Amino acid sequence: MQFIILGAIVPNSQEENVIEIAKKTGAGSVTILHGKNIGLKEKKIFFGLTLEENVSILLFILPKKISTIIFKALKQELNVDVKEDKNGIVFTLPLTHLAGLDIDEIELFEEEIKNEL
Repeated sequence: MQFIILGAIVPNSQEENVIEIAKKTGAGSVTILHGKNIGLKEKKIFFGLTLEENVSILLFILPKKISTIIFKALKQELNVDVKEDKNGIVFTLPLTHLAGLDIDEIELFEEEIKNEL
């Protein structure tokens, strides 16, 4: 089975929404990192403090087939291609080596792929 990392970098306010969409479309567990977005545009300054957007970085390890389904769902639901309403970035990365994935999660993925066929 070929695995992919599906990543989503979204505003903190969208974190739960991303998890819900991903779980509904076949994702198992997720690793969440928190960070700050520093874009090209100058940030707002309020009383000498720079206001930066806090973001959540969600990483899912998925079989390739399931990652495509979840990627399309996130892309559509978050409207990531709409310039005026930026709700984040969704991306995938191939995995060449993987160890330590929970056997229950692998069995879940196998069952979901069988149901897709």
